[in-house]
Amino acid sequence: MAGYIHLLPDWPQFRWDARLAEPLAALRHRQGRLIGAMEALGLSHRQQASLANLTSDVVKTSEIEGEKLDPEAVRSSLARRLGIDIGALRPADRHVEGIVEMTLDATTHYSRPLDIERLFAWHAALFPTGRSGLSKIRVGAWRDDALGPMQVVSGPISRETVHYEAPEARRLPAEMAAFVEWFNGAEPLDPVLKAALAHLWFVTVHPFDDGNGRIARAIADMQLARSEGAAQRFYSMSAQIRDERKAYYDILERTQKGSLDVTPWMDWFLGCLGRAIERARGELEKVLAKAHFWDRIRTAPLHERQRLVLNRLLDGFEGKLTTAKWAKLAHCSHDTALRDIQDLMQRGILSQNPGGGRSTSYTLPEVA
Repeated sequence: MAGYIHLLPDWPQFRWDARLAEPLAALRHRQGRLIGAMEALGLSHRQQASLANLTSDVVKTSEIEGEKLDPEAVRSSLARRLGIDIGALRPADRHVEGIVEMTLDATTHYSRPLDIERLFAWHAALFPTGRSGLSKIRVGAWRDDALGPMQVVSGPISRETVHYEAPEARRLPAEMAAFVEWFNGAEPLDPVLKAALAHLWFVTVHPFDDGNGRIARAIADMQLARSEGAAQRFYSMSAQIRDERKAYYDILERTQKGSLDVTPWMDWFLGCLGRAIERARGELEKVLAKAHFWDRIRTAPLHERQRLVLNRLLDGFEGKLTTAKWAKLAHCSHDTALRDIQDLMQRGILSQNPGGGRSTSYTLPEVA
């Protein structure tokens, strides 16, 4: 086995440079400003902003691992559990429901202690069929390495590159007991730094057959919620990591093959979190624009189909909205879609883009 940090004699005595104090202070300032701006909004707007960011978190943490989830199914599952009215709800399968359960348990119940049974429950929720893809895995239990050491690899079969090899399975009970005790402890460590370290520590131990990255990010989100003393999420760390996925994996690999001075990882985490917060400030503008739109037409009698498609447009619809796409989104006929569109155009809620014929498309006047 190569020289990984979990083999060092002073593992897990992490250390980092005091120079992180300055970027940490700047980050905490931005974090406070964002939370303050959200607190100044009404309850409904805060709920919508939190719902949007939780949806992004669930979708993007899965995307990082190569799994595609239906954003509308995720949003519907979250809204149903949080009691937020978003109109028509999209059915969700067991995989969506499972990761939503884990995410909400981590962020809504952030003040509860993290224990082994809770981690097992999260893992079982992620893999309701007991399989990862076509492979049967141990669910709600530590891996046993029956098929060999736990490795992070890439590349074609027989020519794989091993990026990392985790501790032997026999070490897991003691390793995870130490991690949980530290995570629940009250040491004088800034909560944001603790989120960064918890993420690294958990994913380095890699205790499960699969799902380690998603659970590590949920643990970090749980600690970030503790840092703010609030369950509502107004930024998505997972969405930012997804955008910086290569850098994320590169810094993890370098750190896991380095020393217990984890300053580069902590610095990268703070930077990524800062970019997630700045991104959220832009998203806040979208939430406010959406709220203004619905306030403006609150007295207009709309069908659920119309509300559904208008919400999709407000959330950032990709491409151009045509009658055919409306029919597909609303699960209705082409003629019904055309009637829905014409009704909204007559009331000035929707407008037609330049051009016509088969390429006729429509948009909201505010975002034309």
